Amino acid sequence: MSDETGNVDQDAMADDWGAAMAEQVGDAGGGDADWGDALAEQATSEAAQKVELDELTDDAALIKDPKLDVILDIPVTISMQVGHAEIPIRNLLQLNQGSVIELDRVAGEPLDVKVNGTLVAHGEVVVVNDRYGIRLTDVISPEERIEKLR
Repeated sequence: MSDETGNVDQDAMADDWGAAMAEQVGDAGGGDADWGDALAEQATSEAAQKVELDELTDDAALIKDPKLDVILDIPVTISMQVGHAEIPIRNLLQLNQGSVIELDRVAGEPLDVKVNGTLVAHGEVVVVNDRYGIRLTDVISPEERIEKLR
């Protein structure tokens, strides 16, 4: 493409491009007929097959399914949320021992029980053997949890 002086021969380059373009157009000569043949071949191929899926059953039956044994031992984080508050950084920096932060909940209102950040139940605080615990008062159904994800 270049001569002895290193200059690019523009005419030779244009001829090469022209030849490549003509070859490409010549290969696509069939046009829509080639596409139609390819689509028909793909439709009759065995690449896509119908798959049978298991019917959904009760949650209790799912837990006994050996396929789920793999995930049953995965640890999750469960947390209880008493309430929350938004305060400016100025007020946050002024907090010290004995400070009181007002939460968005009324005394006696149930706590939120969250698993990995997803609300799964409501409950109340109890003391068991000098330790805090939570008694679940309302468990959110799996259907409701899935709806909240959508």
